[in-house]
Amino acid sequence: MIRHIVFFTARSEDDRGMVLSGLSLLTQIPHARLLEIGINNKVDQLGNQVDFVVYGEFENEAALAAYKAHPAYQASIDIVRPIREIRMAADYDSDTAARTALPLLHQ
Repeated sequence: MIRHIVFFTARSEDDRGMVLSGLSLLTQIPHARLLEIGINNKVDQLGNQVDFVVYGEFENEAALAAYKAHPAYQASIDIVRPIREIRMAADYDSDTAARTALPLLHQ
């Protein structure tokens, strides 16, 4: 499974509503197993620059490519790109991602 995570920052406080509206268009695209548009709660003590998060789960790279080829994806870009400051994205295969296990606590 491919996990697709994108962080956005609006250019200004006045643009936040339009960025959220533009990102919400992505939820119309049928190729994701799961797609969420989140508003950052900004409670991290080290950094709160990000305004919005797009989180998606896709069966494979072909499903992610189909998502990005959908007309609603381009419509979202057309709205968001001119009024966003930061866009940072990462895609990774969760089936091959490194996993860590917490050691068992001994009594």
